[in-house]
Amino acid sequence: MIETIRDETGTQRTLGYLIEIGHEDGTARCILDVSEAHVNRHDVLHGGLAATLLDNAMGATSSLTVDASGRTPFLTVSMTTQYLAPALAGTRLTATARVTGGGRSLLFLASELRDSDRRLIATATGVFKRAKLDRGGDA
Repeated sequence: MIETIRDETGTQRTLGYLIEIGHEDGTARCILDVSEAHVNRHDVLHGGLAATLLDNAMGATSSLTVDASGRTPFLTVSMTTQYLAPALAGTRLTATARVTGGGRSLLFLASELRDSDRRLIATATGVFKRAKLDRGGDA
C-alpha cells in the first residue's frame, strides 16, 4: 500500500514536494509539481531543487532498508549530480532511487529525476549513513 508523506519537514512544506513509500520494489519516490516558485532566472527548474529531489529519494530509500515507515534518518555523506535536460513550470517530476551497494555503515545509491513523459532530467549517485541523532539534532 502506497503511503504519501506530506509536510513533514520545513523543507518539504516550503518546496511542496511529496514522498511516497510502500512501492513493491521497496523504494521511495519524491514528487514535485514545478511552479514558478521553483524556476531560476532562465525559467527552468533550479538545479539545487533538482538535487534536493534526488537527495530526498535516496535518503528515503535508504531509510526503507531498515524501517518500513521510511522515517529512520540517514545523512548524505556525498552526492554527485548530473543535469541532463531542463524542466519547466507546470511539469510534474518524480525522483526514484535504488540501493546499488554498501556495507555495515554506508549505503550507495543511484537516483533518476524524470518528468511525466519519462524524459530524464537529472541523475545522481550518493553515499548515505544512518544517523544517530541526539535531542539537539546533532549527528
